Amino acid sequence: MPSQLVDKYFRAEDLPQIWCPGCGHGIITRAITVAIEQLGLEPDKVCVVSGIGCSSRAPGYLDFNTLHTTHGRALAFATGIKLANPDLKVIVIMGDGDSTAIGGNHFIHACRRNIDLTTIIFNNNIYGMTGGQYSPLTPKFDKGTTAPYGNIDRPFDICDLASGAGATYVGRGTSYHANVVTSLVKKGIMNDGFSLIEAISGCPTYYGRKNKKGGPVDMMQWQKDNAVTVTAAAKMTPEQLEGKFLIGELKNKPEPEYTKEYQKIIDNLKGSDI
Repeated sequence: MPSQLVDKYFRAEDLPQIWCPGCGHGIITRAITVAIEQLGLEPDKVCVVSGIGCSSRAPGYLDFNTLHTTHGRALAFATGIKLANPDLKVIVIMGDGDSTAIGGNHFIHACRRNIDLTTIIFNNNIYGMTGGQYSPLTPKFDKGTTAPYGNIDRPFDICDLASGAGATYVGRGTSYHANVVTSLVKKGIMNDGFSLIEAISGCPTYYGRKNKKGGPVDMMQWQKDNAVTVTAAAKMTPEQLEGKFLIGELKNKPEPEYTKEYQKIIDNLKGSDI
């Protein structure tokens, strides 16, 4: 990232960051700041909220209005912020465990309400910060410290979950496809409703090592080799898509936004005798 963007959007006194060498989270964080820069958003009009986990370190480095909250509760805090100040662009950063395990109930209801939040899930398929436990997004049969013989749970497809729960914008990118992440974050921020961007990130320290996925370069190569754009997938057979995953815009279906509907109730009550 050009030094002027670091000076503009990062708290220099807190750098360098402490993510493990080869972690994809720094790349995804950069992609988010590039999206904000390209949209021309004023930093004071942006609020970044996170819960607990590796991904949730990001707001500590970003020089916006930021809030580092409790585990799984980032969307609950963000909902309150957006209702209190609807003019803010509220961006929520969570990990795969933070968002879909302890935070799963908050997640589906934020989608259902269609409140104007842009949620970016840094999916590294593991609880990285707390010791390598498997998460609801860990692939079946992969190992974690809490699944030493292999995980038998079926993982969520977080994009399908968000879409089914009512999110109006859904997309997926990877740390290898950083420009795709930037594009999706931009569209998510501009969507007037709940937006979910899954950003697949490599964790060589816990997930990669535990599952013999190789080092950081190998994990990035896997993202490159197995990601398929929505456009390309439309021309492929089910056999060709076996073992692959889609990247790009997966859903864009605007619906009435929650804070605006809430304000209508307030305005109607002001003119009533109740």
